[in-house]
Amino acid sequence: MNKKLKNGAMTVFPKGIIGCIHVLPLPGSPRYEGNMNRIIKKAIDEAKIYSKFPLAGIIVENMHDVPYNRGFAAPETISAMSVVCSEIRSVTKLPLGIQILAGAAIESLAVAVACDFQFLRMEGFSFAHVADEGIIQSCAAKLLRKRSELRANHIKIFADIKKKHSSHAITADISIGNTAHTCEFMNADGVIVTGGFTGEAPSIKDVKEAEENTKLPVIIGSGITAENYHIYKNNADAFIVGSYFKKGGYWKNALDEERIKKIFEAIR
Repeated sequence: MNKKLKNGAMTVFPKGIIGCIHVLPLPGSPRYEGNMNRIIKKAIDEAKIYSKFPLAGIIVENMHDVPYNRGFAAPETISAMSVVCSEIRSVTKLPLGIQILAGAAIESLAVAVACDFQFLRMEGFSFAHVADEGIIQSCAAKLLRKRSELRANHIKIFADIKKKHSSHAITADISIGNTAHTCEFMNADGVIVTGGFTGEAPSIKDVKEAEENTKLPVIIGSGITAENYHIYKNNADAFIVGSYFKKGGYWKNALDEERIKKIFEAIR
């Protein structure tokens, strides 16, 4: 594959690895511990670790804010994510992306614009699905109009298709290939294929079907390891790696530099 997606400083290149920063529980979430300085320090430390490696980018997620609001983010979440993301931007030159869970499209875009981020990971871009938070509606029309209004078309939107942690029974007659094609029709900048839950790799069949039905970059969004990378390398343009880079391969744990090294050894 030789598909490339370029925009200024950002290049998601074939076989590129995108690392994850899972921000600690933010103000307003049930597990917030009342210490923003600790949240910021951990995020900065992880950004500095990632910056030692030839990553294609980093994505910042409020993954510890369980349970997530559905389709919006509270003002305190937006404010806290803006502070954290600004601090991350100050310590790395890597391309940066954001996802505010769950399905907070406009809020994610707003933080990306304010903090000079280059991309969004967006669930619910096209078609509705039933997530553990409830029904997630398509956000493409509102999101793309707001992106244009903010003169932010340089910020790329990578859309999850048949998203993990969700039921897709209501769209069971629409294949993952058709979903990928629809995302292209609706002006996404890339599609993300995942397994059924965090840390589970997608089936190679799903990845190939998505690749065959869109000209957009295909990104794998879960389950990539040093051991299975070779299975997917010829059918995907980039890989979002979260759980594997953590100690013990568990997303809640601290980053493990040895695991990051190991996946780049596998690529070489």
